[in-house]
Amino acid sequence: MHTEDDTKLTPREVRALARDNKLTAATSALCPDYVKASLLILPVAYADDFLRFASWNPEACPVLEVIREKPLSSFLAPGANLCTDFPRYRVFLNGEVSEEVREVKALWNIGSVGFLLGCSASFDGALLAAGLPVRHVEEHRAMPIYQTKLRTCPAGPFRGPVLVSMRPLPQAAVKKAYQLTEPMELVHGAPIQIGAPEEIGIADLNKPDFGEAASIRDGETPVFWSSSATVQAALRFAKLPLAITDVPGYPLISDIRNDALPELFQKEKARV
Repeated sequence: MHTEDDTKLTPREVRALARDNKLTAATSALCPDYVKASLLILPVAYADDFLRFASWNPEACPVLEVIREKPLSSFLAPGANLCTDFPRYRVFLNGEVSEEVREVKALWNIGSVGFLLGCSASFDGALLAAGLPVRHVEEHRAMPIYQTKLRTCPAGPFRGPVLVSMRPLPQAAVKKAYQLTEPMELVHGAPIQIGAPEEIGIADLNKPDFGEAASIRDGETPVFWSSSATVQAALRFAKLPLAITDVPGYPLISDIRNDALPELFQKEKARV
């Protein structure tokens, strides 16, 4: 949960609070006009397998940036430290969550590769600007995320179920939400399921696997987008000796506004 004052923070201020261990807010509900990114840190030996997994599952794992040198080199958030500027981290050992911590500086070494993955919270600003409700922002909650019976396309040791984020929308707003998010492939794009959560294996919307349940009001339909939290399940199957992620609902907030991401991303690809 966060306070009304938190909604006025800039991305740099949010990251500074996280770095100083003073932020408990769900960052998925902050700075809705800015690109947000989930994190994966792997030993270099598994980096190519993960890139192949991501390329075969682009809706669930859109890669925004690969950081192979030091954790301070992000073009999405210059000066940000991937090891300190997320509010919470998960450390996986042999596929199981070993602990949740506030920083992972001691775990980034010369053999580490970092991935910043698109987060669907990035397009909340576009929905809000169009007059559509975004319930987890309204209620100051971490975005609800659910495991489904849909499966990813495996690559190397990576495989497992697809996870999805959910936003309840009035039926009349669903088409507009689809149109707004479909072009935003870098942050998961269009919804993959509209209504009927049981069809994708979700039994109870009041019990998300990650984040917090969002209120669904009369006349609203749950709409589901692929989530980069899919990585959490893939790591359980991969059973790598070490991996690090953010905690779902607590992504990094970049300095890039959502409407600037496509052009900037194309420039970065051309540069490398």
